[in-house]
Amino acid sequence: MLDNLTSRLSGVMKNLRGNARLTESNIQDAMREVRMALLEADVALPVVKVFIAQVKERALGQDVMGSLTPGQALIGVVNEELTRLMGEQNDALNLAAVPPAIVLMAGLQGAGKTTTVGKLAKLLKESKKKKVLVVSADIYRPAAIEQLQLLATQVEVECFPSDNTQQPVAIARAALDHAKRHFFDVLIVDTAGRLAIDEAMMAEIKALHAALNPVETLFVVDAMQGQDAVNTAQAFNETLPLTGVILTKMDGDSRGGAALSVRHVTGKPIKFIGVGEKVSGLEPFYPDRMASRILGMGDVLSLIEDVQKGIDQDEAMAMAKKLKSGKGFDLEDFKAQMQQMKKMGGMSNLLEKMPGQLGQMAKGIQGEEAEKSMRRIEGIINSMTPAERRKPELLKASRKRRVAAGSGVTVQEVNKLLNQFEQTQKMMKQFSSKGGMMKLMRGMKGMLPGM
Repeated sequence: MLDNLTSRLSGVMKNLRGNARLTESNIQDAMREVRMALLEADVALPVVKVFIAQVKERALGQDVMGSLTPGQALIGVVNEELTRLMGEQNDALNLAAVPPAIVLMAGLQGAGKTTTVGKLAKLLKESKKKKVLVVSADIYRPAAIEQLQLLATQVEVECFPSDNTQQPVAIARAALDHAKRHFFDVLIVDTAGRLAIDEAMMAEIKALHAALNPVETLFVVDAMQGQDAVNTAQAFNETLPLTGVILTKMDGDSRGGAALSVRHVTGKPIKFIGVGEKVSGLEPFYPDRMASRILGMGDVLSLIEDVQKGIDQDEAMAMAKKLKSGKGFDLEDFKAQMQQMKKMGGMSNLLEKMPGQLGQMAKGIQGEEAEKSMRRIEGIINSMTPAERRKPELLKASRKRRVAAGSGVTVQEVNKLLNQFEQTQKMMKQFSSKGGMMKLMRGMKGMLPGM
């Protein structure tokens, strides 16, 4: 989503880095470029004014002007101010309450509130080991209750039954009573949204808040709304004592200014960002990491966390033993590695968190194309016999034709896969040998452009 802002700011920062010394004139030029980039990204004008004023004041100070590397020092200032703008640190959910801790979700229709309830339930169950109950108090939107029930089944948490003949407050009270009697740690309440802010909706959400007294009141907002997202957040903030914001659809194609504006305008922290439709697509929001990504510095900490979440430790240990014993790396292992990568969100998701040129490579990888390619490779491997997967050298012309026909591809694509596998196999052999890591890095140089 923030690609355009990242490329604009990265260009400005690169020019600054090349200056032997900074003057008031070239700082002024750089700030003009930054201002235009932020406005184009749909960042609220008051936010842009405050940000530019703070950066300029610090840039003209002794810390930057008197630095031996003024370009680098100014980039550091921009990074710090971006981080401060978005909240400086991650604000985790406050669940320190007598169980059940109640989380009330508010927002407009279409912001992805119900999907976010499912994602949050999964995150709390898996990473915080909480016993979670979800309930829908949305009696207006057709199939809203059924949607939450399906999501609850998918993430394996309990959904309290409700129907559209009941009143929202009555539903919420009954769910709370059930949560208390069955010792749930957390109760997440999904509320009704409207296409626009209206008095009836605000009165209903206020009544729900009064009845439940939640420890967290989270406002779910669609990041693709741009400037409207900030205005809506402000309206809800005036009605409800919000404790935080969840920005959804952060992987969309809008300009992403909401991520930079909403904290400053509402004074409420962004607690999570939603990416994609998968139930695993909810991430804690770290302002410092987001600032690094915006400036093209990558997000290595999030990358490490993605890898740790996606990798099956037992499988990884088994693979390490196999390589150490010299038994080699076969096509079954190749397929398993691809499946692990899919769990981590695919190649483009991993690369875009890399710093420098590797991060830029992600822009050239179309997510949909990469997914198609991975499915095609899996299809080819699945069309082979177990013996062929263990010993790809068995695949001569007639067998290749059979595999191609079975997976619906051409023989050339089977050959292409076998060549890719051969290169990976060589790298794995290097990795398992003495001094393997250095050999592996040298081998990767030729495979990854820009390294």
